Amino acid sequence: MAKVYYESDGDLKCLAGKTVAILGYGSQGHAHALNLRDSGVKVIVGEVAKPELRAKPQAAGFEVTDTPEAAKRADLISVLIPDTIQAEVYKEQLAPHMGKGKTLLFAHGFNINFKFVVPPPVVDVIMIAPKSPGHRLRELFTEGVGVPALVAVEQNASGQALPNALAYAKGLGCLKAGVIETTFKEEVETDLFGEQVVLCGGVSELVVAGFETLVEAGYQPEIAYFECLNELKLIVDLIYEGGLKYMRYSVSDTAEYGDYTRGPVVIDAHVRQTMKKILADVQNGSFAREWMEESASGGKNFAAMREKGANHLIEKVGSELRKMMAWKKKDEATAAQAQARA
Repeated sequence: MAKVYYESDGDLKCLAGKTVAILGYGSQGHAHALNLRDSGVKVIVGEVAKPELRAKPQAAGFEVTDTPEAAKRADLISVLIPDTIQAEVYKEQLAPHMGKGKTLLFAHGFNINFKFVVPPPVVDVIMIAPKSPGHRLRELFTEGVGVPALVAVEQNASGQALPNALAYAKGLGCLKAGVIETTFKEEVETDLFGEQVVLCGGVSELVVAGFETLVEAGYQPEIAYFECLNELKLIVDLIYEGGLKYMRYSVSDTAEYGDYTRGPVVIDAHVRQTMKKILADVQNGSFAREWMEESASGGKNFAAMREKGANHLIEKVGSELRKMMAWKKKDEATAAQAQARA
């Protein structure tokens, strides 16, 4: 069973007198900075390349400096910038300041696990990965509860890497919910696999394939949209609330029977073999290298795939149908308000 840490396992005194630099004031970064400051931790914000992005953290009352200065001054540097630029930023702006006593913290194991970033052995390397978007991490912190997170230690030069990581997790509010011990390798490999095979790639392609199958069979695109995309949220909400068992309890017997008998026909042995191939590509670094090469070359293939997806019939039909759903406007307004508060 996994090791889980809770409130009593973290001590904010581990961060007393220390400075934490948050690199990247985006989705995760703003929540980390605000939650840590509200927990009594000294926080500065390091801006990587775009001076115009300093306005938001400055408006929130943070001292904002350039990245090399933040790395020089901070005891703990929290690297919350996109995966694709971490290696370059580390090499050019962080590495010169990575001496004994420093701690590098990541929220994702990508660059450390695949060796795009290789810190010196005198530096602690840790991970705290909240299992929610940043706005939810901030929202639940202000409500006095937290979101679960993962904790990992890659290098423990100081002998205090885990206590410092748990102190950071406590500052975020995550120990209220529970923090599960893992490794950089396990976190990144399961994360990439889950995104590609289930959460993003698998679900997206299944939805589009189902939609296209109905449309090609002569059914109205609007009806196909409702059956293959719109109602997906209802099912996912049930799974999220109580697992597959609760979803099956909540749907009709007809739907449940179809689940048991037709689901394995769609996700058959061939699909499972393909999943194993994708996992192998994640484990051996093939996907990581492919993605970094794509990014380094300007992302032309990525942009073309994004444009093709955005212009698919399912998107055009959905755009019109969502205008009929008054509750979505309310949800969008609520999300905008939450983002403004953050």
